[in-house]
Amino acid sequence: MSDKAARAAWLREALERASHEYYVLDRPSLGDAEYDRLFHELKALEQAHPELRTADSPTLRVGIDVGASHLAKYAHLVPMGSLSNAFSDDDLESWAASGRDVAGDDFDRSGFCCELKIDGAAVSLTYRDGVLATGATRGNGSVGEDVTANVRTIRDIPLRLAGAGWPALIEIRGEVYMTFDGFEKMNAERVKAGEPVFANPRNSAAGALRQKDPTVTARRPLRFFGYAFAVPGAATLPFASQWELLDTLASWGIPVAPHRRQCASLAEVHAWAHALETTHRAALAFAIDGGVVKVNALATQADLGSTAGGREPRWAIARKFAPDVAETRLVNIEIQVGRTGVLTPRAVLEPVEIGGTTVTYATLHNFDLIAEKDLRIGDVVQVKRAGEVIPQVLGPVPEKRDPRDPPKPFRAPTRCPECHTPVVRVADEVAVRCPNECCPARHLEELIHFTARNAMDIRGLSEQRVRQLLEAGLISDPATLYDLTEDVMEALPRFGEKSAQQLVAAIEASKAQPLSRLLFGLGIPDVGEETAKLLARRFGTADALQDASTEEIEAIHGVGPSIAASVSRWFASQENRALLKALARRGVNTTEPKRAEAEGALLGKKIVITGTLPTLGRTEAKELVEGAGGKVTDSVSKATDFLVEGADAGSKLEKARALGIEVIDEAELLRRIGR
Repeated sequence: MSDKAARAAWLREALERASHEYYVLDRPSLGDAEYDRLFHELKALEQAHPELRTADSPTLRVGIDVGASHLAKYAHLVPMGSLSNAFSDDDLESWAASGRDVAGDDFDRSGFCCELKIDGAAVSLTYRDGVLATGATRGNGSVGEDVTANVRTIRDIPLRLAGAGWPALIEIRGEVYMTFDGFEKMNAERVKAGEPVFANPRNSAAGALRQKDPTVTARRPLRFFGYAFAVPGAATLPFASQWELLDTLASWGIPVAPHRRQCASLAEVHAWAHALETTHRAALAFAIDGGVVKVNALATQADLGSTAGGREPRWAIARKFAPDVAETRLVNIEIQVGRTGVLTPRAVLEPVEIGGTTVTYATLHNFDLIAEKDLRIGDVVQVKRAGEVIPQVLGPVPEKRDPRDPPKPFRAPTRCPECHTPVVRVADEVAVRCPNECCPARHLEELIHFTARNAMDIRGLSEQRVRQLLEAGLISDPATLYDLTEDVMEALPRFGEKSAQQLVAAIEASKAQPLSRLLFGLGIPDVGEETAKLLARRFGTADALQDASTEEIEAIHGVGPSIAASVSRWFASQENRALLKALARRGVNTTEPKRAEAEGALLGKKIVITGTLPTLGRTEAKELVEGAGGKVTDSVSKATDFLVEGADAGSKLEKARALGIEVIDEAELLRRIGR
């Protein structure tokens, strides 16, 4: 092997390992700048020596091979079957009775492996000698569509299997999906760009897979869970159960869904399904439409076989849940004006219980969507809640309209509901905007965002009080908040001496917030909490970030070209620069503390916080952990070092105990940090 070939091989391995740590384990070990340097080195090597590019090269994740994604047909090595459905405990008992007729006592003796039924798009990944060769949709089960170039852009699908023991030729089956958070952020970005929003995560994932241009797929927040694999012909497998199969997939670098459980009896399966449907489902970060119950022993699976034609395995069944959909009346459509002037409609509903939660409001995204669905005030509508932060209106029930007095179609506003300025709409954009930068609604939203707990955290400044201060002419932008005095506020209605003192103290305390909080609070377009931290940690001061080039900002791992351009535009504005100077003159901190050094008490630790802590807010606890070198994550996995338990802890605590992960309380966390 030549020196260049050896270097390319080393770079591929290092980059793929770093990608797995970053996207799957959520525990990166390679710095952003170093990752970018290695990536560009490999890319340059492959451009100069095309023969060095292999099928598992990380550079293929950017979708450079557009011609490979024309949805050619692909015959699966082993047909992909489908599952029969059980909608109740009785249906599950009937399935079990049929299984006992075939396998006898071995059916129950085997036990069961229970898994989440991800509401996504089924795919099959073919690996040859451990390298991803083909990605295909399910299709009709025998023949699917070749979407190889697209699945290569999904960061948590390994281009090369880790570990050892995998067959030379293998198809790994799983689901491509989107998290609710990723889906909502994607739709928010599409609204800003004037593009139509997507209806739901499942359809969005399926559509993204079938794009002809992989660069489009790469921009969608797609994720993957594996749950099975198939090999052609007879093969000796290094395990004897479905549970061990999932463990093996994880050891090969394939992400496996959480909340799986081994059950010794059908009664335990029923309990698992009920808990999943009534409790855990609402806390998941992605959509499921039920669980999957599988006979655990592979030998018993083989004995049970499939139904006639091989369409459905007898050893597995989908335990379906009732959809989170209800009917109620659309009472009104409110118009909200955002920080950037975008007018967003919101459905006001007659309160209705969906999935154990009372729903009064639902998202409508934009006015085109209202017209497309023909939603009218007074309509009976279907509302869906499947874990989304805000429920969505699926559509009206036209047959329930009174034919003698049908509700009238809704008309989009032609003027801003707050300042009455004529609205504007750029050609080919969905968003309708108020162009008035002095619109009181825009100022209100800007200030509410600035004072929020995850921004500058000014306690006591509710929406009502911000509105009151604006209407009194006491504030006009974030800097003027720091000019408020107790005497001025005490003179306002509903302000007492004590509340004025507390608010002034909270405003003063917010001056010490780090630069990352300030950047997020300023509402820079496309800059969320995590991006604000990346910017602040990279540049250290507002002055350094202000003087940085677009290229320097884009060089940060995790900051793409559109975000970099947005940040540069914001800092190029003389008005924004003046605001920063005004804040600094009033004593607001514009620097970021250095990250924990090697002696950090929690350096490298991955920590989950669940429930309500006695004295610490969630944001404060997270900052303490990060200040000590640790990282707070949302989900429990084998990589979690310990879990901090608060009151009313739920499924995360259960999973931590099941995995044998250490559980501590707030007092012990503070002791370890040294507080």
